[in-house]
Amino acid sequence: MANDKPKLFVLDTNVLMHDPTALFRFQEHNIYLTMTVLEELDQGKKGMSEVARNVRQVNRFIDDLMTQHKDIDIKQGLPLNQFPGSNGNGGGSGRLYFETEAHEPRLPASLPGSKNDNSILGTVLALHDEWDCQITLVSKDINLRIKAVVLEIEVEDYSSDKVLDDLELLFTGSEELPAEFWDKHGDNIHSWQRDGKTFYEIEGEDASNWYPNQFIYLEDNFDGIVHEKTDDCCVIEVIKNYANERNAVWGIQARNREQNFAFNLLMNPEIDFVSLSGIAGTGKTLLTLAAGLAQTMDEKLYSEIIMTRVTVPVGEDIGFLPGTEEEKMSPWMGALMDNLEVLVGNDKNEAWEQNATTDLLRHRIKISSMNFMRGRTFLNKFIILDEAQNLTSKQMKTLITRAGPGTKVVCLGNIGQIDTPYLTETTSGLTYIVDRFKDWDHSGHVTLKTGERSRLADYASQIL
Repeated sequence: MANDKPKLFVLDTNVLMHDPTALFRFQEHNIYLTMTVLEELDQGKKGMSEVARNVRQVNRFIDDLMTQHKDIDIKQGLPLNQFPGSNGNGGGSGRLYFETEAHEPRLPASLPGSKNDNSILGTVLALHDEWDCQITLVSKDINLRIKAVVLEIEVEDYSSDKVLDDLELLFTGSEELPAEFWDKHGDNIHSWQRDGKTFYEIEGEDASNWYPNQFIYLEDNFDGIVHEKTDDCCVIEVIKNYANERNAVWGIQARNREQNFAFNLLMNPEIDFVSLSGIAGTGKTLLTLAAGLAQTMDEKLYSEIIMTRVTVPVGEDIGFLPGTEEEKMSPWMGALMDNLEVLVGNDKNEAWEQNATTDLLRHRIKISSMNFMRGRTFLNKFIILDEAQNLTSKQMKTLITRAGPGTKVVCLGNIGQIDTPYLTETTSGLTYIVDRFKDWDHSGHVTLKTGERSRLADYASQIL
């Protein structure tokens, strides 16, 4: 049967620009690259952007495949049974084919063949006469997929980098306990106090489903965090209440339960990685800056705060603006300046306020561009990655692996506000790291739910 045969996947350029290893992720199926795609790869190889780096990696993969299989006729396809240089690991059993001969135009008159997307569509239509198998176009371009459906071409999005099938499955970092929880587990709970902290040891099915540093709470009278975890047992620590004025962090108090959760992660030196997600106005940047300043200026845990964010278009040159790297990035850092005004304004001494502002901006908070992060190692820094939802999983890995000993990394973002082309809620780098880090003992995540910006902003977010 035809369905038992390997399929032929025709890849659009944006798939390879997004994931250079896409060539090797189709298992036993075959890959086809048109000349239009090769031409677009050639045009996109220059520059220091992430896309240009990916294109150059694709070119190296193809060149290595041609070198390894130089004795094979290119028309017969190049085996994809391993990544080049991987000593036999990875890849599939399919082959990589190229458009070696020109095809007769098969497009409607309304679609000019001179456009690259339309040229790819025309090639796919012509391939149906040559291949006795299912042919599928793979593209991350929504408009191209729409045109393909209109032309009755089998088409799909590239989903190998999808973290979750449904965003509702994403780890939120907290779980509300049922009202009868204490009655149900009363016989299996042991409690004790140590160093002024209260701990509970809980066994059972509920405990086995929790993650390290996950918050569990009862609506009225209990807020705790998973301090230790084994297969069927958890030690829960009652968390510190940062809503109390005497526990304020750099003058900032938690205004709701999720903000209190966030402060417990941000102020814990044993947690090296924190991710905070939530809609605009939930306090992600303000809480993080307050925690960073408290631990940098007061507790001396970190030598300085480094703040960076993606500049859209992603990874492109930050421009020919005059000045230093920090001055070039300043237009993208309005949120930093706005929140510093709130933090510095907590002290009523005008002279202190002016001196502190100058000191914070010049000596304690550094603004860096992501373009210059590669190859660096940060020691004893408090790193803030803002707008992390606009990063790919590979960019996120590049940035987080810059952390050296004594460094804490905090990722902030709103999954519902992605500006990067070809990224979705289920493929965002922020979704990726939340899912991948949830099992680690030195990381934590909180989804902030309640806006605290102003009653005007809250009302606008509800009705507009």
